Amino acid sequence: MVAPVAPALPDGLVVIVKEECETCRMIAPLLARLRGATVYVQDDAGFPAGVEAVLDADLAVSWHHAVETVPTLIRVVNGVEAERTVGWVRSDWRRVTGVEDLGDDLPPFRPGCGSMSVDPDRVDGLRQRFEGGRLRSRRVELAELEDEFEALFDRGWTDGLPVVAPTEQRVLAMLDGTSRSSDEIVATVAPDLVEATVEKIAIAAVMAGCRPEYLPWVLTAVEAICNDEFNIHGLLATTMPVGPVIVCSGPGTVKIGMNSGVNALGQGNRANSTIGRAVQLVVRNVGGGRPGGVDRAAHGNPGKLSFCFAERPDSPIGTLAEQQGVAGDVDALTVFPGEGPRCVVDQLSRRPESLASSLAACLRTVHHPKLPLAFDAIVVLGPEHLRVFADAGWDRPRILTELDDRLQLAGDEIVRGAGGIDEGVPADLAGATLPKFRPGGLLLASAGGGAGLFSAIIGGWANGATGSTPVTREVRP
Repeated sequence: MVAPVAPALPDGLVVIVKEECETCRMIAPLLARLRGATVYVQDDAGFPAGVEAVLDADLAVSWHHAVETVPTLIRVVNGVEAERTVGWVRSDWRRVTGVEDLGDDLPPFRPGCGSMSVDPDRVDGLRQRFEGGRLRSRRVELAELEDEFEALFDRGWTDGLPVVAPTEQRVLAMLDGTSRSSDEIVATVAPDLVEATVEKIAIAAVMAGCRPEYLPWVLTAVEAICNDEFNIHGLLATTMPVGPVIVCSGPGTVKIGMNSGVNALGQGNRANSTIGRAVQLVVRNVGGGRPGGVDRAAHGNPGKLSFCFAERPDSPIGTLAEQQGVAGDVDALTVFPGEGPRCVVDQLSRRPESLASSLAACLRTVHHPKLPLAFDAIVVLGPEHLRVFADAGWDRPRILTELDDRLQLAGDEIVRGAGGIDEGVPADLAGATLPKFRPGGLLLASAGGGAGLFSAIIGGWANGATGSTPVTREVRP
């Protein structure tokens, strides 16, 4: 499909109106005074009376020149728009037209009406007609009686739940959520090493149920997982029950309605659920990472459908992205190779020392209490636990230091055979002291409801060069 060529505007004054607009009818008698002006009318070839207007029947002029309100007055110089005013503002019309006494008998201001080119009943069809040619993906035709939901299941394109059919109209609407070009290559997705364009990721976002304003977060998350540092191929191939965990922060999380409070790590929020799901669908449908194929998880976990949440903007210790070096007022996300969350219950600690000891005792068990250094973890502090630390003046570095001090493991207790458990570190490490987590391997986030003295731990996969490293990226619009 080739998109229609955008019609050029003639030099001079150009006015776009529609007969059903009261403001357009009010200013119609003035148009005869604008000598040489070109008038486009959206709905009635006989309007305005006494003026030879051009009927913008297919709304091509209005669409391509981003007319959102009528009347719109544009001054064009050498084929380029030099100035524009919308609605009726007498001073602006006089300035743009150069007619000093224009509209003496009219009120100084009257708002316009919505252009037919932005009518919700028309806009998707217009976008498909005028912009559909920029889509490069293969079209899949369904039979007339074929159920679109079952068809997508039958072709293996779902994650086990129904997906939204990615029609041209829906994909084009999704692409409005980003300023990036639809053919920009965002990442090369493992395991099949297929290049994923903005368009391909927008398709996955449609299928996942995203709104267009979520697309920049999906694009950024795909970039963050598709590199040697995060190693999504290894994360898929491991038999451990892990997948990408996406931790989001910044003012944009509030703007798009992400959940950082009650049930933040669970279901019920469209942005949280669909952003993470879209990333997984990119891995599945673009990269070929499917369960039973390269995805070899022995058990898996429900978070492999989607595991995405926002941090609380009121956190007194800042955000995980800040821990990773991003300014707190910048939209950012961190991808972490994580398992499902486990709850930490401590209803009684009111001293930070006691709470730190509780958290450390639980953190010792990540994957196995006798295995140090191999796995990272995120502690998702609930607001009431976090308040214990904040009231005592403990900031993020202090909390991490106190936890690390409590997570030094005696070699005699974690060698193979100790405690009657064959798992553990080699016998030659008896007598040594080993940290549970490598330097920088313990991360802090803040999320959850304001009632309940709980936190959560998300255990990681093998870390560093042998596994995966958390990756933080600023969100590009």
